[in-house]
Amino acid sequence: MKYEDYHISQKIKDSLKELDFRRPTDIQYKAITPILMGNDVLAIAQTGTGKTAAFVIPSLELISRQKAKNRNGEQFIHTIVMEPTRELVIQTAGVFRSVGKYMDLTVLGLFGGVEQDPQIARLKHGVDVLVCTPGRLFDLVSQGHVNLKNIKLLILDEADHMLDLGFINDIRMLIKYLPKYRQTLFFSATIDEEIKNLAYSLVSKPVRIEISPKDPVSKHVDHYVSYVEMDDKRFFLERLIRENPEDKMLVFVRTKVRAERLKKAMERVGISCETIHGDKTQQERNTVMDDFRKGTVKVLIATDVSARGIDIPNIEIVVNYDLPEQAENYVHRVGRTGRGDKFGKSISFCSIGEKNLLKEIESFITKPITELVVDKQTYKETIKMTADPTQEKLTSLIDEIEKIDELARKKAKSKKRK
Repeated sequence: MKYEDYHISQKIKDSLKELDFRRPTDIQYKAITPILMGNDVLAIAQTGTGKTAAFVIPSLELISRQKAKNRNGEQFIHTIVMEPTRELVIQTAGVFRSVGKYMDLTVLGLFGGVEQDPQIARLKHGVDVLVCTPGRLFDLVSQGHVNLKNIKLLILDEADHMLDLGFINDIRMLIKYLPKYRQTLFFSATIDEEIKNLAYSLVSKPVRIEISPKDPVSKHVDHYVSYVEMDDKRFFLERLIRENPEDKMLVFVRTKVRAERLKKAMERVGISCETIHGDKTQQERNTVMDDFRKGTVKVLIATDVSARGIDIPNIEIVVNYDLPEQAENYVHRVGRTGRGDKFGKSISFCSIGEKNLLKEIESFITKPITELVVDKQTYKETIKMTADPTQEKLTSLIDEIEKIDELARKKAKSKKRK
């Protein structure tokens, strides 16, 4: 089946053609028709399956049909999409604008971390699609700046991640403001008891869709692991970056503090890189993502908040500098490369203390990860090759100690012979 075969506006078909969207993915094929029929949908789909377009395309068609009926020009928010992070708000709003470029459409991204007055001013001029984080939406609803009583379509995207980030109470409070008769779409990568309870408090007799690929990670990604001690990882990252100077590289670490420390370590050796995490202002995050998207920045160091759903073109290498503590986050991380028909690599640095995490990851993705064996000589050379002056002094000191130790061993052997 092709997009041309769907009963959707020619304007939407024209933009899809320009975007080189030819055939629907599995999630799109199973979701678009029931959404167009007005059904509630509960969809479980992993990252990289094309689920954003699965709700954007039919949503735009439903908006188009509603506008045709609404001849008196009354303005109200037709569709609300809730996302867990600011980056996903910006990205999803961008997809609505791209696919709806030939429609008379107003899309607003709403999130915290920035002044709310400009957002309120935009709302007063009328909005068709509101893409938002639950926290900022709840703030503006409770202040009386957003009226939810006329919305026709509610979409919760990355619902499991929203619960991980603590948005459950905001979502439950928002439900009280929603009209009883509406269409609801619920998308999540996983489903447990809490997510199921939330889903069924929102949807009514939903069409349930589950896309569970046999291989949860893209077949276009090659997976490698090197056993590297925690304190030595930065030297191996430096070497990897120097050996792949033209590649766009996304490096995942466990905490914000480690992200900033790693950035400083790379800068000491003359490697330019940026970080993205929750302590960055929205303006800083936007600038960093734009620079990385354009390739002005080749190396981006990120925490797991950036792994979900971020679609940056042509990331050649994902580096798991720290292994994720939850195996499924490995899938979200490596899903940033090998997208579409592109090929990519995932390279993990595993310390002794992370070996159990590696086993969990291999079990989750149902395949062993290929080991890049690092012999003792290569390991030592990698640490020695660093341009870090602090490390050069330390390496020199270690060499001196080794020479002294070797000399002491020779003397001890000589005494034994005598």
